[in-house]
Amino acid sequence: MQILITGVAGFIGFHLAKRLLNQGETVVGLDNLNEYYDVRLKLARLAQLKAQAQFQFVQMELGDRSGMTGLFQTHQFERVVNLAAQAGVRYSLQHPHSYIDSNIVGFLNVLEGCRHQAVPHLVFASSSSVYGLNTQMPFSVHQTVDHPISLYAATKKANELMAHSYAYLYQLPTTGLRFFTVYGPWGRPDMALFKFTEAILRDQPIEVYNQGQMYRDFTYIDDIVEGIMRVLNHIPQPNPHWSQQTPDPGSSVAPYRLYNIGHQHPVALLSFIEELEHCLGKTAHKLWLPLQAGDVPATFADVSDLKQATGFQSTTSVQEGIRYFVEWYKDYYGISSV
Repeated sequence: MQILITGVAGFIGFHLAKRLLNQGETVVGLDNLNEYYDVRLKLARLAQLKAQAQFQFVQMELGDRSGMTGLFQTHQFERVVNLAAQAGVRYSLQHPHSYIDSNIVGFLNVLEGCRHQAVPHLVFASSSSVYGLNTQMPFSVHQTVDHPISLYAATKKANELMAHSYAYLYQLPTTGLRFFTVYGPWGRPDMALFKFTEAILRDQPIEVYNQGQMYRDFTYIDDIVEGIMRVLNHIPQPNPHWSQQTPDPGSSVAPYRLYNIGHQHPVALLSFIEELEHCLGKTAHKLWLPLQAGDVPATFADVSDLKQATGFQSTTSVQEGIRYFVEWYKDYYGISSV
């Protein structure tokens, strides 16, 4: 198949592209290579992908309307995976316009391209952040998510609504995936594991929010990619049991579905830090801080729908995942000892 991956130089996009290329698929990867975090890391990921003959890279903004139109007219994509977005909850407090430009305008261009070229299946990244003020655990796609607490989360909720409208109006098969705290090798430097590792190795304090009373459903990157792979060929069908009287937020009369992808085992942040300290052989100096604006104290994914539909099951423990990340980090930065 010929598959478009947007955000291909990003953390998840890179790993998904590698998996698809290794299976012999043809991948067209799009990325704007913005400077939200170290571009050198993005270029290093991209260098590995460019070594594959079946890979083509396009540097472009999702918001480039004419460029995106031309991209879809040039190729006949059998699958589109939209992973490009302006990421980060806290960053959205200072840079709101970048989220609208990328996550809303950019996603509209993806939807329009898929619509006009009759793409058989669009898969797009949503986020666990859409659950916002919800407190009923575990989070289920059958819950309403109408109270986001960051602009980032609001744009992801908007993506779900936009995708549903296109699925309904144009019968565009569309699947949204709510990712839960993804981590692992080649991860993002703005995420906790990367930041903590860097600070601990430099004997700098780590910032621990909500006085350490945080729980996250940390999900290893390979499990995330496995979930995406299973969804790619599981093209959504209209739910014949969907009712307007009791509407199910996770499905529709349109070819549209939502799934959580998580480990389904929330871990206390302090336990996560202890495991990292063990792998690094160093103790962290902790700076205790209150809960930050836009953050939620806990996440916990109900993945039963994804499991029932595709047989998905996460398999990587947090202990294994942290160890794999630390091994990669030391190798990538040439750290032989602490």
